[in-house]
Amino acid sequence: MGRTGRVVRHRALRRRADLTATRRRTLMLIGCVLALAAPMIAGAATLVGRRVGIDAGDATWIVPHSIDLSAANAAPDAPPTRLRIARLGVDTPLEDLRMDAAGVLESPKVFGEAGWFTGGAYPGDAGPAVLAGHVDSKTGPAVFYRLHELAAGDTVEVRRGEGWLTFRVTASEHYAKAQFPSARVYGPTPVPELRLITCGGTFDQARRSYRDNLVVYAVLI
Repeated sequence: MGRTGRVVRHRALRRRADLTATRRRTLMLIGCVLALAAPMIAGAATLVGRRVGIDAGDATWIVPHSIDLSAANAAPDAPPTRLRIARLGVDTPLEDLRMDAAGVLESPKVFGEAGWFTGGAYPGDAGPAVLAGHVDSKTGPAVFYRLHELAAGDTVEVRRGEGWLTFRVTASEHYAKAQFPSARVYGPTPVPELRLITCGGTFDQARRSYRDNLVVYAVLI
């Protein structure tokens, strides 16, 4: 084999080695991407089946652990203290609601009062601020008994510090508790939003609880 032939063969072997190395790097990269995606997929799976149960029979609310509801701009010195919904005749103080060690949020102690989830966004800060209330009690209607009457365009007011924040309702939706869309309800938002949550639908006499959840969505105006 002449000098020219040896040079050509050497270049061909080098190109083959480079191609093999490139393929190996590509496979390694794909493996890393899949490894990173696995925990995210597993985390998303935990969102399925979360539900709210705030009624006379089952006053508990389970919050998804995999969603960070904290607000970057929260002002600890000015929590929300009152809720007004003029159309429904609601004017109530807000109880502070926290989660226990089992991840279950406290329900409002007074059926005629709503509560604010202190571990979530503050009303007026970026993210979904969550307010929850009973739909009824064993003796009659509770604070959110007429929540289903709210429609897009209605306003909701929340007192924070010395001022009032006004939110405009954008949607009102019912969800079966077994298919509660946690990512949609609790997921982070780039603008200040509000979630008003109670129970709805038909009442299950055997379980002493409502079958659905009612969620009213609103944005700051």
